[in-house]
Amino acid sequence: MLINRDFVGYMATEVVKKLGDGELVEVKNLAAVTQRIRQAMMDEITVEDRISEEARQILTQHQDQMRSTGVSYQEMFKKVKSQLARDRKLVLR
Repeated sequence: MLINRDFVGYMATEVVKKLGDGELVEVKNLAAVTQRIRQAMMDEITVEDRISEEARQILTQHQDQMRSTGVSYQEMFKKVKSQLARDRKLVLR
């Protein structure tokens, strides 16, 4: 993850504040709304980390087969990660 978790909290607070100040939304419970937005932002920015971890687990399960066929770990990691992202209809940078 490239963004610090504390910064995500700050961004969520600012989003809620700007939406409320601009009278775009009515916020009754500022803390609850901020927490929900923070969680949504964290889920979004950690999706690539979760996909990478799942790709690592898949490759670990098939490491013996990869060694015997001489396939590059990095090459297979990219392919597995791309396939997982496509299956979940995600766009990774």
